[in-house]
Amino acid sequence: MNKRTVEVNGWCFFVMAVVLSAVLPARAQDRTALYRSMAPVQQYLMTDRNAEIALARSAAPQSISRDATVMVLGRHGYTTAVEGKNGFVCVVERGWMSPFDAPQFWNPKMRGPICFNPPAARCILPLTLKRTDLVLRGLSKDQVMEGVRAALNAKELPTLVPGAMSYMMSKQGYLGDGIGHWRSHLMFYVPLTKPSSWGADLPGSPVLLNPQFRGAPEPITEFMVPVLEWSDGTPSTYTQAD
Repeated sequence: MNKRTVEVNGWCFFVMAVVLSAVLPARAQDRTALYRSMAPVQQYLMTDRNAEIALARSAAPQSISRDATVMVLGRHGYTTAVEGKNGFVCVVERGWMSPFDAPQFWNPKMRGPICFNPPAARCILPLTLKRTDLVLRGLSKDQVMEGVRAALNAKELPTLVPGAMSYMMSKQGYLGDGIGHWRSHLMFYVPLTKPSSWGADLPGSPVLLNPQFRGAPEPITEFMVPVLEWSDGTPSTYTQAD
């Protein structure tokens, strides 16, 4: 496994077991066992509403996030805390936005600040809201997956909009045990396609494949491009968290 593969699979909410099995096998087994089922809902919530608003806004540069709509998570789902005016929507995603086979799907510590551009707010954000709704109903991981699949088949969720992308430039997020805030990056959403069509994960390419959706069941391929600065303008660095 090369370094780029470790970064991609270790990123976020999203394939932690691969990284830890390559780096910390014993810890990987321990952490996998920790998150076999959903924790009490309270553990996924942030008690300070203003802190969650600030964390959501940290996903993108202030020039974008200051005029964005901000949503916060409550016991019954996401609600709008701040009405924006530029079409962007910033939220803090939880672990259940990981791939369904990710060991940390139920990790209550995960906090993923993300700011969707207007096209992504129309077609990607609804996926976050749908998964969250199903999770907060107390459904199992398999039931959540089937619920998303049924909604897609019934055309209850919007189709992908061209130009959909998002910002994940916060150095305050927690994207998984052993990962911390990872690296500042942008994400781009396209219909299912081969990673090679974007040159993803090829030597020297800055484009990485994110396995978040990958048609299981959402029919989306997601690419990441690391950037040099955090949203506050300081240099983006990555040090593996404990």
